[in-house]
Amino acid sequence: MADPIKIVKLNLLVVEGHDDAFFFAALVKHLNLENIQILPIGGKTKLRDNLGALVTSPNFSNVTSLGIVRDANDNPTGAFQSVHDALESANLPSPQRPFELSGQDPQVMIMILPEEERTGSLEDLCLSSVENDEIIYCVEQHFGCLEEREITLPRNIAKAKVQVFLGSKEESGKRLGEAAQAGYWPLDSNVFTQIRNSLYEIGS
Repeated sequence: MADPIKIVKLNLLVVEGHDDAFFFAALVKHLNLENIQILPIGGKTKLRDNLGALVTSPNFSNVTSLGIVRDANDNPTGAFQSVHDALESANLPSPQRPFELSGQDPQVMIMILPEEERTGSLEDLCLSSVENDEIIYCVEQHFGCLEEREITLPRNIAKAKVQVFLGSKEESGKRLGEAAQAGYWPLDSNVFTQIRNSLYEIGS
């Protein structure tokens, strides 16, 4: 998140990085939610400091809704608690559960991906959205081959699978967020229902 932070819309969505920002920009556009501003924070470790900077930014007093997106990784409870504590530190409303709006002026929501009490990340959701794509069979074969040959697998399998999937497209080399803008992820898929509904709540 750049400093100073320029707030230009009434509803804010804070995401971890620029790739996430590209993805959510595509989804917000797909949903015709024109009143949501997306702010990448440059990584989850910077959330506390950047929330502090956000609340002191000009026009923050005009903000009506604030959503914060965080990957669960291997600890969804810990991820939620980390965001909850950062909100309290910034004297902002702190929801008691993911995907619930809390407080007023602004209302605040914490979105833990892929979903409450499930480990993983945005990459896992995107992979689920294309699980019936014929390319996924080839992706699984690729990693199965690595296992059979006892080759050390990447630490982040979901991210690696996304890269292999996108590398199989005619226009390869896109990152996850760029792929969303190119239409490679079916944004109407049921796997994104919770995210879509949450964005409607934030952007309404």
